[in-house]
Amino acid sequence: MHTDPPTKNRRLSVPPAAAVPLAAAVAIALSSCSVADTAPRKSGGAPAAAPQEISFLTFETPNLPPEYWDAAIERVTDKHPEIKVKKLVTPTVDRTGYAKQLLASGQFPDVMLAVKPTDIGAAQNLYAWRPDELKDFIVPDGGAIDGKVYQLPANTQTIPNVYYRKSMFEKAGIAAPPKTYADLLDAAAKLKAKGITPFVVGGGKDAFPSVLPLTATVATEVYKKNPNWMLDRRAGKTKFADPDFVKALSLVGDLAGKGYIDKSMVSLDYAATEQAFLKGKGAMYPMGSWFAAAGDKSDIKDDVGVFAWPTADGAPLLPGYTGGGLEVNANSRHLDAAKKFTLAFQLDKANLDNSVKSDALFPAIKGYTPPADTGPVFKATYALWTEHVQGNATVKAFSWETGGDALIAGMTEKVYAAVQDVIIGMKSAQDAAAYLDAEWEKAS
Repeated sequence: MHTDPPTKNRRLSVPPAAAVPLAAAVAIALSSCSVADTAPRKSGGAPAAAPQEISFLTFETPNLPPEYWDAAIERVTDKHPEIKVKKLVTPTVDRTGYAKQLLASGQFPDVMLAVKPTDIGAAQNLYAWRPDELKDFIVPDGGAIDGKVYQLPANTQTIPNVYYRKSMFEKAGIAAPPKTYADLLDAAAKLKAKGITPFVVGGGKDAFPSVLPLTATVATEVYKKNPNWMLDRRAGKTKFADPDFVKALSLVGDLAGKGYIDKSMVSLDYAATEQAFLKGKGAMYPMGSWFAAAGDKSDIKDDVGVFAWPTADGAPLLPGYTGGGLEVNANSRHLDAAKKFTLAFQLDKANLDNSVKSDALFPAIKGYTPPADTGPVFKATYALWTEHVQGNATVKAFSWETGGDALIAGMTEKVYAAVQDVIIGMKSAQDAAAYLDAEWEKAS
């Protein structure tokens, strides 16, 4: 959906999840299909004990349509007919906000995907996985909060990569992907001179596409110097108003001020932002590794390259985060069934392969290798990550952390709003940083 572009006198913001009437939201979710509805039968034909029904909260995107989830659920329930699953779907991509509504109304799901534990009261509401249950995961302590893991550390995603159109670079006389930040600015200037919008950066109702450039500059200006900066922020040792973070914000603002980011695009939601890049509305697209799935399904897949957002000195650096898996309601009526389903879903080889092909995830499961028939965009994205891992040149991805290293509850949306204000020119970097510090104090 395309919304009206922001004007100078109107701040673009994202409607909070609470703006969706709960009754309507629940109706939308509960109208989704239920899978594995048939009770198993004993060999003599008499019905076996009724399966235990659990609810599973998912979300849908262009990469993850309804049939993706139905098939993934069915793979597990075919092996475990004693479990019946009611699929719930978030009304928007804000699954954390919707999960909070369900929690408040006494309808908290038994299983959920990619809900931020820090925002949902993990210690009270989510099951803490035992070490023996995490033995198959490469990073068993990924996303831990006070030493406890509430969300399975199932996947790694690089956030952001810079995807680019090779043909547009060639047209602008750019011989190779930028290696330094000065090279990036030079490439943007050459593209603009040829009438090509350098960066595609959206936002709209989904908001998160706006934060990708800031995630990149926080990596190069803040986390590169202090990988534990967010832990220090939570301890009160750092602030958003510190010079390094203000510089990260100002770099994003400068890109917009130079016309390298089209301010009107910030009104585009996630799906429209992705389509803008695929349809040639800009040359570079800062986005998470999940874009590789859409890139490989497109007719321009051979024209898409990828590089890491460059540092000032050209030293390699790539942000990423391991986590994002399923979580279980600690107070579920069918806790054992919920746990069994969750681990089976997360470790199923076919599900892992399909998560690679459909959403370009990097499964962080011991012994797992991505399918050989992935497309060129995925292969390039995965190779970029592997190269940086081998070079010990990775940091976490700002605003995407989900454990004890995450923004405190309620701050993610504030960060999205602040960076949008910087991009459209409604706040300076200094004002945005001061706003974030003030909101942090309120939230804490």
